[in-house]
Amino acid sequence: MTTYRIAPSILSADFARLGEEVRNVVAAGADMIHFDVMDNHYVPNLTIGPLVCEAIRPHVDVPIDVHLMVKPVDRIIPDFAKAGANIISFHPEGSEHIDRTLQLIREHGCKAGLVLNPGTPLHILEHVMDRLDLILLMSVNPGFGGQSFIPHTLKKIAAVRKLIDASGRDIMLQVDGGVKIDNIAEIAAAGADTFVAGSAIFGKADYRSVINDMRAELAKV
Repeated sequence: MTTYRIAPSILSADFARLGEEVRNVVAAGADMIHFDVMDNHYVPNLTIGPLVCEAIRPHVDVPIDVHLMVKPVDRIIPDFAKAGANIISFHPEGSEHIDRTLQLIREHGCKAGLVLNPGTPLHILEHVMDRLDLILLMSVNPGFGGQSFIPHTLKKIAAVRKLIDASGRDIMLQVDGGVKIDNIAEIAAAGADTFVAGSAIFGKADYRSVINDMRAELAKV
């Protein structure tokens, strides 16, 4: 039976009370905290860094899942590992040597993930599957929260699920972008097991109600 994980993205949280926000969303049933890092270089936005990761670490005991939308990426990885990240994922476009970057993440005690944008081909995975703990498929173009899910991502999810199953490895398949109550079951049916949701959770008054509704939809798959 598939284990489903819901990973609220703090990009949509109230930053004036971030510690309280992450505590509340974990109490409401979140499985991990998704931590979006944007550099105003690889993507046209600027968000948060290792100091914020370090600040929220004492507030939660679930994994902190750091998604690096930065270029170049290697310099910042040790800082996030030290700050308390459990999973660090990056975009292949942000690294000159993908295999080396994956090694770097693991050498610092974190699980390693690779992030594919809607237009990034899947062959990039071919020679690094043995170093991956997570594959994150972007179902929007990175850089902004609150975007709508790109439908053709469903075919890509199904294709990556086949690659993971063929590898025989325990690799999480995460989807980020436009994930909501009304489409999470369809995304899971395509093969995803880990779901990033920002405004769909943090934008609502009752986090527990939204997460429970998402789990109810997942139970139908």
